Amino acid sequence: MDFVHTDNAPKAIGPYSQAVKANGFVFCSGQIAIDPKSGEIVGNTVKEQTEQCLKNLFEVLKAAGSNFDKVVKTSVFLADMSTFGEMNEVYERMFNGHKPARAAVAVKTLPKNVLVEIEAIAVYS
Repeated sequence: MDFVHTDNAPKAIGPYSQAVKANGFVFCSGQIAIDPKSGEIVGNTVKEQTEQCLKNLFEVLKAAGSNFDKVVKTSVFLADMSTFGEMNEVYERMFNGHKPARAAVAVKTLPKNVLVEIEAIAVYS
């Protein structure tokens, strides 16, 4: 098992790793819309926050030797399911035709009261 860390994504805000590599897979912790340099939340809309979540996730995947094309499963957590379409528009653009399995659920609250959080499982080489 290898623990993944990159300064190009936000530091963990609790006792966990940005990602863990095991048995050919990389398990990425949920990413929220934190700017890795400033530590501040980026954006006030689901679209803006989804973009930052996915930028952070990309950097974690990259540090693990993977990328969006190798993602096999994502989980999307939304503060409000009525924003699903806005999130999905950004998600589809950033995954650029790649369609991993996905769950999307609404939750009562998210860390730092953000609007969206995204986690992923990918293969790496």
